[in-house]
Amino acid sequence: MKPQPDTVEPEAQSRPMRDQAYRTFTDHLLSRQIRPGQFVSQRELVAITGMPLGAIRELVPRLEADGLIKTVPQRGMQVAHVDLDLIRNAFQFRLMMEREAVAHFAATAPESLTAEQHKLHLDIAAEAKAGVSQALLQRAQAMDWNLHDLMIDHLGNEIISNAYRVNSIKIRLISFERVRMLPDLVVSVMAEHLPILEAAMRRDVDGAVAAMEAHIASARSRALQF
Repeated sequence: MKPQPDTVEPEAQSRPMRDQAYRTFTDHLLSRQIRPGQFVSQRELVAITGMPLGAIRELVPRLEADGLIKTVPQRGMQVAHVDLDLIRNAFQFRLMMEREAVAHFAATAPESLTAEQHKLHLDIAAEAKAGVSQALLQRAQAMDWNLHDLMIDHLGNEIISNAYRVNSIKIRLISFERVRMLPDLVVSVMAEHLPILEAAMRRDVDGAVAAMEAHIASARSRALQF
């Protein structure tokens, strides 16, 4: 028997709560209120996130599938911790995804979009020459992440975007734990982005891919050095 039009099935009711629990968990993880490597119980997650126990119970399998927590026998649930395996795996996944994304972006992105991104990067680089404030650091970090998200989303593939977002959480954890956006990195990161954008403005797909590969290799090297 089909549900009436105004009937909401239990799965549909629980999904928004489960999604909200996931967003709350990842927000707390990226704000370092939940720490990489920390052991947590379901009831502790209730206290940390403010979400009901039922939502947390539905959340745990998703976090395990995404590699953000794992169950350790005799100890409970452990939040993903930053180690060499995570760095290597996350950056390899990122490179595979972003090669395709930047090639498509360089070939198809509107000129207005690449020009806008180029100008934003030039402005950040120019400001950094006069000194790097905390506010500028935050803007530079946001611009770094936003450019990569923009290129991935430009593919128009929800499956890829969702998988990339999960890996991006791990990359950001690595950034926080290992390198973070420091004043002396602002200029160098902007300088690594500019060749990508300039190649895209010329519709130089091979040049954009090569510049992206160099940028990701540089970021991976910085993480491994620490």
